[in-house]
Amino acid sequence: MSRAPNYEFQEWWNKQREKNNVDLFQDKDRQAESAPFLSVDIQGDADANGGAGGRARSSDPLVEKDRARSARQLSWVVMLKFQQLGAFLAWISNGAVHLVRTANRRISSAGSRYDSTSRLYRAIRAFLIVVIVLLGFELLAYFKGWHFSPPVVGSAEVLGMVGVVYARWLEIRAEYLAPPLQTLANVCTILFIVQSVDRIVLILGCFWIKFRRLKPVASVEYASIGENREVNVEEYPMVLIQIPMCNEREVYQQSIGAVCIMDWPKERMLIQVLDDSDDVDIQQLIKAEVHKWQQRGVRIIYRHRLIRTGYKAGNLKSAMGCDYVKDYEFVAIFDADFQPTSDFLLKTIPYFEGNDDLALVQARWAFVNKDENLLTRLQNINLSFHFEVEQQVNGWFINFFGFNGTAGVWRIKALEESGGWLERTTVEDMDIAVRAHLHGWKFVFVNDVKCLCELPETYEAYKKQQHRWHSGPMQLFRLCFFDILRSKISWVKKANMIFLFFLLRKLILPFYSFTLFCFILPMTMFLPEAELPALVVCYIPGLMSVLSILPAPRSFPFIVPYLLFENTMSVTKFNAMISGLFRFGSSYEWVVTKKLGRSSETDLVAFEKESEPLMQSATLHRSSSDSGIEELSKLDLTKKTGKVKRNLLFRKELALAFILLTASVRSLLSAQGIHFYFLLFQGISFLVVGLDLIGEQVS
Repeated sequence: MSRAPNYEFQEWWNKQREKNNVDLFQDKDRQAESAPFLSVDIQGDADANGGAGGRARSSDPLVEKDRARSARQLSWVVMLKFQQLGAFLAWISNGAVHLVRTANRRISSAGSRYDSTSRLYRAIRAFLIVVIVLLGFELLAYFKGWHFSPPVVGSAEVLGMVGVVYARWLEIRAEYLAPPLQTLANVCTILFIVQSVDRIVLILGCFWIKFRRLKPVASVEYASIGENREVNVEEYPMVLIQIPMCNEREVYQQSIGAVCIMDWPKERMLIQVLDDSDDVDIQQLIKAEVHKWQQRGVRIIYRHRLIRTGYKAGNLKSAMGCDYVKDYEFVAIFDADFQPTSDFLLKTIPYFEGNDDLALVQARWAFVNKDENLLTRLQNINLSFHFEVEQQVNGWFINFFGFNGTAGVWRIKALEESGGWLERTTVEDMDIAVRAHLHGWKFVFVNDVKCLCELPETYEAYKKQQHRWHSGPMQLFRLCFFDILRSKISWVKKANMIFLFFLLRKLILPFYSFTLFCFILPMTMFLPEAELPALVVCYIPGLMSVLSILPAPRSFPFIVPYLLFENTMSVTKFNAMISGLFRFGSSYEWVVTKKLGRSSETDLVAFEKESEPLMQSATLHRSSSDSGIEELSKLDLTKKTGKVKRNLLFRKELALAFILLTASVRSLLSAQGIHFYFLLFQGISFLVVGLDLIGEQVS
């Protein structure tokens, strides 16, 4: 039988409002003045200590009824609080379940992209299990007070079985585990200091170049065709321009357009669009773009290989095999996302005149999307140091550096004498640079000539790019080590190439950064007998970060994220280095870096304006050109269709995040301030990257 509704409280509430016209939930002083039932209650309590009058008033039925109402109100408030708490707990649990389901869905749908069967991931997962077990053991010891008075093996029997086990563990870690860990820490510290000295020397070299205002000087200067149309075009050397691309739907227009409007005699320049796309629609789009510029009077051809072997090296090698290449003296190479300025050839070709031993002129990269997100800002710091310091210093003092694969001009004779493009590694640009240097050719880096390009905006694309960039050099080092020893260059250059170019900057750097900060540092928290000084953990890395960020002074607010992110990327670079050194399968994987074509629309407008003279001088009918543009527009509609992108989960980074956060808890028990904060923030950095929360944000 249902309970009858109780309207007593509502009736009482209405009477009080009519009688006093006050709010029940005002402060107590105003309630005492305006609400009689509260004033009676207080007087009754006060008079209860004073005599029978108080006892008589306290036994008044009205007072007892008011007290009952107050108790009911309190119970309703408590019930309301419990209801809110229950709703909050339900929200938390639903969010956790949703997070777990989302993670499982992303992991299951990603397939092999997470590399869950890799040797390194299995090792990191095993290390995580060990660290969690050790933390549980240390927490138990901490709550028993054994951290302050460690038990000894001989007197631990009184503490029970757990005390005996902990005493044995202290003995084992002090005598057998801590010494080799300390030795490894000392070795990595020495490598860290050596690499830091190398970086300081490079910075000093860059300061010297800036202070003395040193830069390469060209012996001749070519006049601009746009300014002087009466110039003798025979004085301009023949230049072949190559644009290798593969499924570059987003950026093919801007690269082709930028090259076609170069300020160079058209009869002394030929453009090869080397399309390795396996998508028929993209092939048609690129063909239509090439046809459009052909009708504007530009000497440009489209090439597509039927047998697509050797990746970019195979594409370039096939193009250099054409019969007409022998008529050209230089070849300029631009990747599909690069946009050279119209005077690029006017600023680079003159360096070859009078320097018959010069093989390469390399220009600097500039980035159209460096401020797009945090990931691109951090990449800009790295690459600014690479070009401003490494490339410029090596180019000036030893005339050798690694070719960047694009935005450079090669002497074709140097390419042929060095063996041409080879398909044996995934870093064909570094391969040809090393072989050319071993044959005695020199390189020049021009820091004031910049070529616009695009940085990868997602962590997945950046990670694949870095894996290729760090596995390829180890492949190349294995293949050319004995060639370096047998070459005729000086022993100083041989030592520089072996110890600095390959070992220190390509092998030792990823090895010690991963080993020191992702393995040794967490282990020293659980094996405190082995120590890693704060100088190595905090101060030297901080100093190196300050030096690295000098070429990009606007990026100083991001110095702490830069330091943490560089340590986070060490797992990718270490994995790539090991796979390249020991020829694992992933070291030969080539994945085209995904581009978004951020600046393509504005650049194409500029291309159209600058190409108007070409349109006016073209002898073909406009209707034929319109047909090509119409075909391009129809095919270009497919750009908007595609799969929905989702954030990924990266297991190695997530596992290392939990390892570092677990070690930070252990560090907190020992009250190690600097180590705790470093482990905490480094663990958070790994967690952010592992959840794919850095870079372009997708659904």
